[in-house]
Amino acid sequence: MRAAVLHEIGQEKLEVLDDVEAVGFGAGKVKLRIRATGLCHSDVSAMSGVLPQPAPFIPGHEGAGEVVDVGDGVAGLSAGDRVLVCWLPACGDCPSCKRGQTHLCLAGFMNAGTPNFKRPGGDVFGFAGTGTFTEEVVVGAGCAVPIPDDVPFEIAALIGCGVTTGLGAAINTAQVEAGSSVAVIGCGGVGISTIQGARVQGAAQIIAVDPVASRREAALRFGATEAVAPAELADAKQRITGGEGFDYVFEVVGKSATARTAYESTRRGGTLCVVGAGAMDDTFQVNMFELFFDEKRILPSMYGGGDVLRSYERAIALWRAGRIDLESMITHRVRLDGINDALDQMRTGEALRTCIEL
Repeated sequence: MRAAVLHEIGQEKLEVLDDVEAVGFGAGKVKLRIRATGLCHSDVSAMSGVLPQPAPFIPGHEGAGEVVDVGDGVAGLSAGDRVLVCWLPACGDCPSCKRGQTHLCLAGFMNAGTPNFKRPGGDVFGFAGTGTFTEEVVVGAGCAVPIPDDVPFEIAALIGCGVTTGLGAAINTAQVEAGSSVAVIGCGGVGISTIQGARVQGAAQIIAVDPVASRREAALRFGATEAVAPAELADAKQRITGGEGFDYVFEVVGKSATARTAYESTRRGGTLCVVGAGAMDDTFQVNMFELFFDEKRILPSMYGGGDVLRSYERAIALWRAGRIDLESMITHRVRLDGINDALDQMRTGEALRTCIEL
């Protein structure tokens, strides 16, 4: 089958090959035919080495498609079912799951170090234990979540990560209050979803911050009340909050420099929510006096900070009700052969979200 493969960490281009095989099918596993997959910045971060990932590997973790086959012991799924890919399934038995923090379950990461593809030249890994830039993939049954018939594959793919992450940061983690002021730093797909989540929660002011003009323009269409370049954030803080700072600031870039800016843009007693996935050697620092004196809450948000299955259902319900716009997030649809063009668009900020059709 065809798949897009990165041979070495640090390469910027993927090679689309037709000699890849999905392996590992058996008890507790399902084989999926991928119909659509989103291009998330985490895929780019894994390619560059910011996020740890063994190579060679097939990127992609926002996927949706159909069940081809189910292994022994798999209940609730059968061939032909329409599903989205959950890259971080909950085991239900670990301490995190028993505490109700299923998004912190590490069971899914245990599979990330096992190759789930092969080529004539050797094993190939799938990003985050999945790898959706391919025609077929074998995953654990918990990774395949049934979706209603009225949800298009491209919409389901985005719900599989970016939409759930952004909405959840505003709704689950920060719990944005109605009438509050919000700033979102970084307005790619996850940032736009965060903006939509803040709007759903009833925020009065939502300031989008991004260096790319096209993303700022898009943020206004998705619910931001104002959009500014990073150099204009200090002025917006003074003008909108009287210099006090915003009630909630979301860092959706994954860098210590922007996290520091976000911290300084948050009012005393306000909330800084860190959504971006950054590098292990990039350290965010606050001094002990300001940590005590300012009493700002620093809340990391992993995968939307809540039960992902419930978050999927909520995203679908909000989409059906017209409360969030997911169709407009897909600004580019490309075939797998156009994956490198889509990567270039993401790096330059031209594409808000790219849906790859397979």
